[in-house]
Amino acid sequence: MRALLSFGPTRLGACAALAATLAAAVPQAATARDGTGAALIGGAAAGVLGGLAAGAIMNGPPPAPPPPVYVVPPPRRVYVEEPTETVIVRRRGPVCHFERRKVWLDDESFTYRRVEVCE
Repeated sequence: MRALLSFGPTRLGACAALAATLAAAVPQAATARDGTGAALIGGAAAGVLGGLAAGAIMNGPPPAPPPPVYVVPPPRRVYVEEPTETVIVRRRGPVCHFERRKVWLDDESFTYRRVEVCE
């Protein structure tokens, strides 16, 4: 922790409060009737305690920061279209394609030919 060497507003306020309470305690000591100085010690103690209390109040911790605010964007608009009528069109004829098939020429030899296959 670093020592504070400057007298900011809070330090000056604490010193002013301490000086005010000590100044208020001194006249009571001057009017003490028993002459033992007990009033001076009691007044000084009250002034010191009052100054410490005032300094603690002035130099207390700063207030806690407010909690963070989270901004949530509004939900997107969704447009739903009405379903359209679906028409299924049947094929007019069979589906045909070409395949390579093995065609035997005799018992020992063969060749490959393109053949149209329809379903």
